[in-house]
Amino acid sequence: MKIKKEDIPVIMEAPGTTMRNMTGFGGLTAAFNEVPAGTDFSALLQGLKNDVCHCPHWGYVVEGEILIKYDNGTEETLAAGDMFYLPPGHTGIVKKDLKFVEFSPEKEFGQVMNHIAKKLEEMSA
Repeated sequence: MKIKKEDIPVIMEAPGTTMRNMTGFGGLTAAFNEVPAGTDFSALLQGLKNDVCHCPHWGYVVEGEILIKYDNGTEETLAAGDMFYLPPGHTGIVKKDLKFVEFSPEKEFGQVMNHIAKKLEEMSA
């Protein structure tokens, strides 16, 4: 199975941000995301357990840089060329305009994205 990034449905779009994802990759959601520097995911995750993402992710940073903060107090920076695994219990702050490919379990990813959609609705009200 394969798909071109342009054929992955856009689920969220804002200035400098394009988030694409598609289910059906062997129980995983495949995503290609572009997010501008300065984006802090923490506010969107408030209300989840420990106010962090509980979904694991596997992926590759195509371009840019993001600081990952874990709920155990540790941090790490992911940069262009890095392959990654993010266990449950993380959030992130984009340091340089970011493009990344990511694979996540469908169920957990769906739960987090539903929560984020509600938070975005609240913020725009």
